[in-house]
Amino acid sequence: MDYLEISGGKKLSGEVKISGAKNAALPIIALTLLSKNQVKITNVPFVADIKTLVQLLTNLGAKCKFGKQNKLSIDTSSVNSTIANYDIVRKMRASILTLGPLLARFGQCEVSLPGGCAIGQRPIDLHLSALEKMGANIQIKEGYVVASAPKGLKGARIVFDKITVTGSENIIMAAALAHGQTHLINVAKEPEVVQICEILAQSGVKIEGIGTNELIIDGSSQKLLDIKKITVIADRIEAGTYLCAGAITNSKITITNAQPAHLAAVLEKFEKMGFSFEISDDKITILPAKKISPCEIITTEYPGFPTDMQAQFMALSLVANGVSVIDERLFENRFMHVSELSRMGADIRLNGHIASVYGGKKLNATDVMATDLRASSALVLAGLVANGTTKVHRIYHLDRGYENLEIKLKVLGADIKRLSE
Repeated sequence: MDYLEISGGKKLSGEVKISGAKNAALPIIALTLLSKNQVKITNVPFVADIKTLVQLLTNLGAKCKFGKQNKLSIDTSSVNSTIANYDIVRKMRASILTLGPLLARFGQCEVSLPGGCAIGQRPIDLHLSALEKMGANIQIKEGYVVASAPKGLKGARIVFDKITVTGSENIIMAAALAHGQTHLINVAKEPEVVQICEILAQSGVKIEGIGTNELIIDGSSQKLLDIKKITVIADRIEAGTYLCAGAITNSKITITNAQPAHLAAVLEKFEKMGFSFEISDDKITILPAKKISPCEIITTEYPGFPTDMQAQFMALSLVANGVSVIDERLFENRFMHVSELSRMGADIRLNGHIASVYGGKKLNATDVMATDLRASSALVLAGLVANGTTKVHRIYHLDRGYENLEIKLKVLGADIKRLSE
């Protein structure tokens, strides 16, 4: 099993290219199930989660091929199975994104329930209730969602009880092939959701309200779509993570292939902590702070501060002058990295979903263990400034969502290497 070894205390410099967004690429891959033609996708991050979903589509009968320079082609015209089995789905919850497209296209499917998630409950009841409103018959049998709509899904008015990103994506894709008009209310507004809508609109689906929390979608009545070449948007979480690497080492670094508009809430927190930026088109340069101030963070849905950046900012708060307060409102178990950071000398006090981070304490390198994807990156960030050599174990979590992280950090001047235990 691989681990990362990091020698702390090095200043960073230079520039690094941001990869395509994993959380955009996953629904795009599922979206190809709605296409009548081969779909070519560029700027695809070659990370573990992407490979898992591509394997799932391959198991369904699709022809998938990875190309050079982060290209992927998918032809779903040969799909001959509608069963997404447990062996694949258990590896990645996002596999549930195949539910809406499979049901909309074929009128029936069986998709394994995703199971538990380390950072908290992420039930799919909102997905299922929405599909039922669209006329689907849903049963849970032996750990599988068994869904049928023999005459296709029907447009409906659906109000999501709470904002759900994958739920929104699933139902948007289902509505694209439904009979009639679907009216969705309280839709997630994340850039990844917006891109799915834009692709569908470019493929001939009439969608009103793109980018808002209310969508009206005119379905194609099960007519497959002509989906053109797709370029995956930049990964705003990866971008934020590398900016945190620059910030925690108080270094000047530049990220390229980024989309600054998607990072507004994150950049605002950096500025409140004392950092400044040079921004042009797809480039962001973070400049060192004269003094790193503490911050207050409340995680919420886009366009608010993303829960996927909470762990990284907790690591950054360790070098601030004062007490930072982080209020995690989306996932109940998303402070699992606290105990590992504490092993490095961090002073973090928890009170339910609120963490108080007492910055300015000396961090000492030690062996730490990743518990989830974003927690992994927080431990790496802490390792960049800890005294001594930090070993981050179980980095298969990291490999799910970060492409070549240790290589990119090396380019910036970090002393980091991947080793095997």
